[in-house]
Formats: sequence, C-alpha cells, structure tokens
Amino acid sequence: MVKMTFTFDEQTVDTLRRTASRLNKPQSAVVREAIQDYAKRGERLSDEERQRMLKVLDRMVARRPTRRRAEVDAEIAEIRAARRTGGRRTRSE
Repeated sequence: MVKMTFTFDEQTVDTLRRTASRLNKPQSAVVREAIQDYAKRGERLSDEERQRMLKVLDRMVARRPTRRRAEVDAEIAEIRAARRTGGRRTRSE
C-alpha cells in the first residue's frame, strides 16, 4: 500500500465519513472502491463521445464507394485465402 494525502472539501469529507460509517468500512476502503467504480465507468463512452462517433460513422456510410464491389470482393477473397494457408511457410528474401 502507498500512503497518500488528499485535500477534500467539507461536504465530500462529510459524505465520506457517513458512507464509511454506514458501510462499516474504513474511509480508505470507501475511497478505493469509489475510484475503482469511477474507473470502470470511465471505460465506457460518454454520450458526447458516442454521438460524435456515430456522426463519423454516418458520414462514412453516406460516402460513395471508391472501388467497384467486384474489386473489394476479390481482395477479401485473397485475404481469406492467405489466412487459411497458415501464414508464411518459407523464409522471406
């Protein structure tokens, strides 16, 4: 464990003390759990990030294709065939 010092406002201190008392846990444990919970929520996209990414996706979908479908299908088939061979079997030069 690492000992650290933080400064909290009075309202946060009161909330921390009440929560620790109610849960019958040390204040440090309450802070650790709160940080872990906050970090887990932070892994998800915010509403603003999700909306921005959806707008980018909508713009991409609306764009006209730059290649014919047959060219794209041929490239995908080539990639799939290469993956099925198990990779490079001889040394590259």
